[in-house]
Amino acid sequence: MTRRRPLRPATADEMLATLGRLTDRARQGAERQKARVELAEALQRSMLPAELPFVPGLRVAARYTPARNGLDIGGDWYDGFVLPDGSLGFSIGDVQGHDVEAAAFMGQVRIGLRAVATATTDPGEVLRRANELLLSVNKGLFATCSFLRYDPVASELQSARAGHVPAVWATVDGQGGVVEDEAGVPLGILPGEVYPVASRRLSTGGAFVLVTDGVVEGPSYPIEAGLEAVAALVLSAARRGTEAGELAAQVMGTTTLTDHTDDAAVLVLLHDTA
Repeated sequence: MTRRRPLRPATADEMLATLGRLTDRARQGAERQKARVELAEALQRSMLPAELPFVPGLRVAARYTPARNGLDIGGDWYDGFVLPDGSLGFSIGDVQGHDVEAAAFMGQVRIGLRAVATATTDPGEVLRRANELLLSVNKGLFATCSFLRYDPVASELQSARAGHVPAVWATVDGQGGVVEDEAGVPLGILPGEVYPVASRRLSTGGAFVLVTDGVVEGPSYPIEAGLEAVAALVLSAARRGTEAGELAAQVMGTTTLTDHTDDAAVLVLLHDTA
């Protein structure tokens, strides 16, 4: 029977050398992870608009926060641009999935909405045509989306939803809540889908706020509770006259309640009294 030699305790120098190697390895891993996160954020932000449109009587701001899990790149977006008739178009949405393919598809959806809106400014028709366009691409992905048209002459806001989170509204005189408009199915699922349009005249100053589900929903936090929290925040901000950028940041702060790991986007429209 072979007798095993007892293990020799590591010397202090050997322990220090091992500790040094492990520290270097951990540091390199942390640096690689940081690089991955920065790459994911840069890719996502490069697909978002550099600026949002402005007209007298309307102030617009947006915020975006990437997913917390490294290269889990999300498909959330927001956008705003001038339509051919001089009105303003806005969109916000969320593509299914969390990878580079979802992020790339998000870019296609955002640009597709812009392209369709050059031919029609009706929000429901924009979503209908975008839906058919995405189905023709046949990527196997879908997107929830809200599309808005703001007419600065009539102070009118028209909106349509494709399976997206409802908007939240508030006025300076203390009215507000979650918008209860009808929605169609997400883009890229069913051919021939129709998207109802809701119209509202903005006769009183206030706020109209859109979010993606990463803002209002978490692993153990229902979306209804998140929407109620945002509605209360927006109502308070409208009474105080909070600026658009500050309000967008405050709404994004709701994610601390939901403990979200998904990416998240916020789009804020503040309107003056007509």
